[in-house]
Amino acid sequence: MTEATTNANKAKTAKRTASPFGMPDYGMPKLGMPKFDLPNMEMPEAFRGMAEKGVAQAKDNYQKIQAAAEEATDLLKSAYATAAKGTTDYNRKVIEIAGTNAQAALDYAYELLGVKSPSEFIDLSTAHARKQFEAMTAQTKELTELAQKVTTEIAAKDWRHGDTKSHKVA
Repeated sequence: MTEATTNANKAKTAKRTASPFGMPDYGMPKLGMPKFDLPNMEMPEAFRGMAEKGVAQAKDNYQKIQAAAEEATDLLKSAYATAAKGTTDYNRKVIEIAGTNAQAALDYAYELLGVKSPSEFIDLSTAHARKQFEAMTAQTKELTELAQKVTTEIAAKDWRHGDTKSHKVA
């Protein structure tokens, strides 16, 4: 008798686990969306024409916007490429200048080893300071010209039309 009762309970439970998640169904009714029959109405020709014209204008505007966005993207890519190349050139020049200055400092230290008197030390130090000041002035001028060149190349683009300006920015 116990087996018959157990089998009956298992059968009831099996019927209730119809959910895809393994949860019992508990016999809840399944409600679907009600179906409403809409009357078949003909759209007046004037409305249809206006709708088609609106869709055509929207497609045309989308194509124009897409073309403008692609052009702007190309201009930005060009500007970034120019800036990256300019930055690389600038960094190379800074490294070159650092090497030159390091060599000048080593040469100065080597010359200091041969100094025999305070007056010779002062003369050597004054000459070295003057030479380094002149070198620093020339190096600063080179770096400024390089930075201006890159800036001019980037600014030479007319961003509104994508054309290169005919005049150079000084």
